[in-house]
Amino acid sequence: MSTSLEHLAAVAAAGVPGLAPVAVGPSPDDDADFRSAVVLDAAGRRWRVRSPLSPEASVRLETEHLVLRCFTPAIRSRLPFLVPTAAGSVEDGHLHAFVHSHIEGAPLDIDELARMAAAPDPEHHRHVPSAEPPPTLSVQLGRLLAAIHALPQALVLDADLPSYTAEQCRQRRLVELGRAAATGRVPAALLHRWEQVLEDRAVWQFPPRVVHGDLQEDDLLISRGRVRGVTGWTDLHVGDPAGDFAWLLAARDARLAESVLEAYAAACRRTSFQAPDREPDPHLLDRARLDAELALAQWLVRAVDRGMDGLVADAEQMLDTLAQDVARRSAAEARATAQAAAPAPPQGTAPGPAPGTGARTAGEPVVSDGQSGDRGPGHSTGDGPGDSIGDGTAGGVPRPAAGPGRAAGEPPATGSGQDRSTTS
Repeated sequence: MSTSLEHLAAVAAAGVPGLAPVAVGPSPDDDADFRSAVVLDAAGRRWRVRSPLSPEASVRLETEHLVLRCFTPAIRSRLPFLVPTAAGSVEDGHLHAFVHSHIEGAPLDIDELARMAAAPDPEHHRHVPSAEPPPTLSVQLGRLLAAIHALPQALVLDADLPSYTAEQCRQRRLVELGRAAATGRVPAALLHRWEQVLEDRAVWQFPPRVVHGDLQEDDLLISRGRVRGVTGWTDLHVGDPAGDFAWLLAARDARLAESVLEAYAAACRRTSFQAPDREPDPHLLDRARLDAELALAQWLVRAVDRGMDGLVADAEQMLDTLAQDVARRSAAEARATAQAAAPAPPQGTAPGPAPGTGARTAGEPVVSDGQSGDRGPGHSTGDGPGDSIGDGTAGGVPRPAAGPGRAAGEPPATGSGQDRSTTS
């Protein structure tokens, strides 16, 4: 089957009646599963055509095509971002290619996105005809997530997509934990950490919402400091809203997740479109961190199942790094707790060195300062199992750059961000 740009332009013309291509260019995609292009027609409109390279990829395209058709004009008008419009499909070889409307913008690397959220580029706002500056990226992301979670659940049901209760979400995570433990390759400290939060029922008392299901930075089309569109809707379902926050925890700047959650809460209080919650549940980032960390274990399991020794070694290394970071963070907090509980020295006694500025006592562990690459991906507050995943203040949960895709028929990984076999 030809996958040249000219061929894809012809596919787009065959899939959309009246489309007369005048130019075609490449479109970034998952090259293992798709060939994609952006086609310009005679009317000046742009279209994105995607042709699958395997039956599994074709199923994912068909699912997304169905989901996009369920976004009615009324629903789209309530969203603070654009969603691609399904335009047509056509048989391409033994599979089906699909054509969607093209949305201006490009994804940003997670750390670049965090940088722009913390320090917006004035050039992006110079030509905005408004006295009020546009909201920061953090605010935009918070509002974006609130809008997704406020979508009517009928959208999912009409597309015949999955719907999970809070307990079913917990049970699915327990199954993932069991599969990871069965490999014998996950550090015991991580297994214990995950088991604690999964056994704390208070963490799992939340109302299920419509969720994107596989949100990550590759799904955000950003132009001049604004989120123009959201793609990658294959895993839409009703489930845990925390899953859509998991990708934020990969940023080195921990403030990204915190600021997005703050904006999310503000949007929930203000929105008039079936607000997801008046206040987010207090364990939302706890479960998001669990999702982000379990994604490494899921990646390991798939690599083991497929006999991919190189990927297995990579996953083991990242899990070991995660375990070390968690241990450092726990040691730092234990020291801070001990210092806070220590009695004040008698009057006239010279105070000891400030934390981090003086010599440490014999046997005291060396603790990272939590800056840059030393930031651990999570920490335990010591207040109970519900806090074992942390309060979301530590960024930089490691993520594999690439990995084995999800097998056909495997259920979506609720927000883990690592089960995708494609981007849109």
